[in-house]
Amino acid sequence: MNILNTFLLLAGIASAPTAVSDMDTNVQETSFIPANHPDILYMGRIHWGDSLSPEFTYPGTTAMLNFDSDALWMHAAPGSGQFMVEIDDLTPFKINFTPGDSIIRLANALGEGPHTARITYAIEGYDHHPAFRGFSVLAGDSLLAAPQRPDLKIEFIGNSITCGYGTEATDPETHFSYETENHCLSYAHLTGRALNADVNVVSRSGIGMYRNYNGPREGSDDTLPDEYGRTMLYVPDHTWDFSRFQPDIVCINLGTNDTSVDNYDITLYESRYRTFLSHLRDVYPDAKIVLLTGSMMRGKPLDDVKGALDRIAADNENVYRFDMSPQTGELGYGADYHPSKLQSEKMARELTGFLKGLIQ
Repeated sequence: MNILNTFLLLAGIASAPTAVSDMDTNVQETSFIPANHPDILYMGRIHWGDSLSPEFTYPGTTAMLNFDSDALWMHAAPGSGQFMVEIDDLTPFKINFTPGDSIIRLANALGEGPHTARITYAIEGYDHHPAFRGFSVLAGDSLLAAPQRPDLKIEFIGNSITCGYGTEATDPETHFSYETENHCLSYAHLTGRALNADVNVVSRSGIGMYRNYNGPREGSDDTLPDEYGRTMLYVPDHTWDFSRFQPDIVCINLGTNDTSVDNYDITLYESRYRTFLSHLRDVYPDAKIVLLTGSMMRGKPLDDVKGALDRIAADNENVYRFDMSPQTGELGYGADYHPSKLQSEKMARELTGFLKGLIQ
């Protein structure tokens, strides 16, 4: 009995081949690999309450695996939404688990292995309730040893810019949709990949440090610091264990929504930021923390946020400042005037260069 079948028996899952029907209605005999298989490498905040169906909400949550099979299927909770898929060196593509989908074929006729797969959650999932449920390979085939986890660990904390809001849109008058959101085109994802980092993302569109988009001047009660201790956004039952991920670098990009519609109090923003930074230092005592701006703010809001962040960084050890270039429109805009794909690439190049200086 091979290692895969032994694991399946221990997990209480039948090891005999089963029939999988993909989107082309082609039925093939397969072997099922549960989501908690030790040779699947995960990145991101994941709730393992049901070890066979781990849940998550944040964009950028990733599953990576090596396999020796001509074909690969992915199992997920129906309605999980969009994922970006990378197989070997082939062109990445997006899949969408609609409410009617629980299995999607990712690859077929790959030829001799070994092969690699990287599947990344491309959207914000707090109203989709996504969950990994496993993979299938052709009957008799199996996973290979798990990919090596990168040594460098980075956490990105942010808002819609970090999520990748509208990065697939080309008309700034286009409004939000999951079809045009793609975290894999965001500055955060591109920076993490450029540095070959193990990445956690904690972000949500419209969220702020003390005040969410168009929130009351005195502050909102569901800002990022309010949600930060949870494994999944808006799920208070599951507290995140910070020992599970101790980043070398933390990048915070919050302020755009705090200063939205010019109805803000910069002193409240700075005060809440200092409190949150103190909490970060408690849970990540050795991390280098980078306070970011960019790229949607301009004028007085940008000046106010820069001033607050400069003061905070000056008062704290191992805290750094970096400003990504404000967008001018020459690289286009995404939905609702968010960073375009090209603007996000520029931001990633700038931030990657800065972070390289911190890790040398």
